[in-house]
This record gives sequence, C-alpha cells and structure tokens, in this order.
Amino acid sequence: MKKAIGIDIGGTKIAASIISESGELLHSKKVKSDPSDREKMFSRVVEAVEQVLEDSALSIADIEGIGVGVPGKVDREKGIAIFQNNLPWAQFPITARLQEQFGVERITIDNDVYMAAFAEWKAAKVKQDETFVYVTISTGISCSIIHNGSFFRGAGFAGELGLSPILSNAAGRKLERLEKAAAGPAIEKLAAETLKVAGLSTKDVFNRYFAGDEEYQPIIDEVTDNWAQGLYSVSCLIDPHKLVFGGSVIANNPGLLEVVKEKLKNYQIPEQQHLLDHMSISNLKQDNGVIGAGLRVFEA
Repeated sequence: MKKAIGIDIGGTKIAASIISESGELLHSKKVKSDPSDREKMFSRVVEAVEQVLEDSALSIADIEGIGVGVPGKVDREKGIAIFQNNLPWAQFPITARLQEQFGVERITIDNDVYMAAFAEWKAAKVKQDETFVYVTISTGISCSIIHNGSFFRGAGFAGELGLSPILSNAAGRKLERLEKAAAGPAIEKLAAETLKVAGLSTKDVFNRYFAGDEEYQPIIDEVTDNWAQGLYSVSCLIDPHKLVFGGSVIANNPGLLEVVKEKLKNYQIPEQQHLLDHMSISNLKQDNGVIGAGLRVFEA
C-alpha cells in the first residue's frame, strides 16, 4: 500500500498525517504553531512530520511524497508560500526547505482550502463532467471550485467567497463583506453586541440556539441569511451539481444545514433549486485538509 504525508498548516496548529492512496487516514499528529518567527514556524512543521513518522513506525523512505496545505496565496510551481495573514512566511520556499530537510523529491503544495476541497471531491465521487463546490465556514469563509475534474482558479484568486458583498441587517441594512458579517469572529461579535454579553464563543452561541434559547434565534437567522446570500451568488454564477460544507462553524453544527437550505430556497427560482438536494456537510470534518494534501501527492 502506497503512503504519503499530508500536512495542514494553520496559524494555531499543524497537522501531519500518513495517508493511503485510497484516502484512508492511517496516523496523525498535531503540534502547536509558532507564528512568532518564520524559522520557528518551519521547525514546528518538521516536528509534526517527525512525530507522525515515529508514531507510525515508518521512515521517510516508506513515503511516496509530501503534500502541504498552506493558508493564503501560494506559487504551486515554484513551491513558495507567497502571502498569509496569519503566518510569518512571506515568500517562504516551503518545498525547497522540506526537500532539504527530508530528502523527498515529490512535494506538492497548494492553498489549504484547495487541499480540503480535493479530499471532499474525492469522497463525494462527483462525476468527471460535473461541477463541485466546497465551502468552508470557520474563522474565515472561502470556497473552491472543481470543474470537469480540475480546479477553477481564475487569475489565481478565485473562490474568495468571503469577500463577496451581502446585505447585512446587523450592519444597518448596508452592504458588507460576507466574511466580516458571518464568519466565526463576526458571529461572536454579533452575539455580544445583540445580547450585551461578553465572552461568548461561537460554540456557545450555537449551543444555546440548539438548546432552544429564543434570544439566539435572531442571531442565527441573521447569520444563516448572510450565508444564503453568498451561496446564492455561487448558485447563480456557477450552478454546481454538488456543494459540500466544511470548516468548524458549520461542520460542528450539522443542524444548520436545513436552516441554510430554507434560506437559500427563498432566493432561488425553481430552476436553481436542484442544488438543495445536493448540499451536504463534510464527513471528513477537520481531517479533510491533511487527507487532500496527502492524496494530491499521488496525482502529481
């Protein structure tokens, strides 16, 4: 059985996993990130890889290659992490550094959302001629599009759903960027301002909503309507055959799926509503990034 290492790099943690060619997650390790310095951050990546190899009793010689998901903008051909808003890696040559560290020739890098989308596309068994969209809702909001088996990248910045404008009631019925109005930090801020309660986490907000606390209903109505507006743009511009949600905010609250469907249906005309039957929440959850990164090694 062929194996690869998938790495999912974030501002708070780094996950490294051994992935089989069929997409099975065999072993996984997580370490804390250290974004205080570019070299310290890289040393944590190395630590994660070394730990997962030790845990699996494998050597680097047993590995086909390494796939790496990095936030922000990357140069896939040159293997450079160009820009991230949560890491100190501007123009960081991640591929060359990993090759130097581990002696592995086959290294694939991409944006972390694209890596997660690839795993979801594989898991969804989408037909080769269909259009697939992966939407992540977490501390940010973004999406990735796979059409006819290939990523749609545009000029390099396609899929930034969080930048799209929506009409926010909470902002006084004015246009606001979706991410600013309805990502995790925005939900916490909205709850604090609406209920005059400090220290509420996104998890607290959803837990109390699902527990039946009526004070939280308007907050969830606002947030899910904002999501639906963004999704309606996707529905209109791309008309995907299938859409999968990931990211901690929605993956940890699967009961929101039906709410979002109802909100989206209010915007769609009947000819667009086929999408409602083909929207789902990831079964891979927080592992989709490392699984996708590992699987991309076998596609290289």
